[in-house]
Amino acid sequence: MEWREHVISDNKVLLGKPTVKGTRISVEHIIGLLAQGWTEQQILENYPRLTNESLQAVFSYIQDCMKDGLLYSNA
Repeated sequence: MEWREHVISDNKVLLGKPTVKGTRISVEHIIGLLAQGWTEQQILENYPRLTNESLQAVFSYIQDCMKDGLLYSNA
């Protein structure tokens, strides 16, 4: 999965937070919904501009961030 085709960062949209291309839906928001217990199906039903492919891209983006050490805390 090439997440760069689906996840972008534009300083004009949500102050540059990573979002799903063509939306104002941030990666952070999607991960937050999942952390609250939402299923992928619930997210897709409530955000019709998202697709299975865009959700997969979000997961791939998060994996790359973790692999690169961008999400680790020093605590």
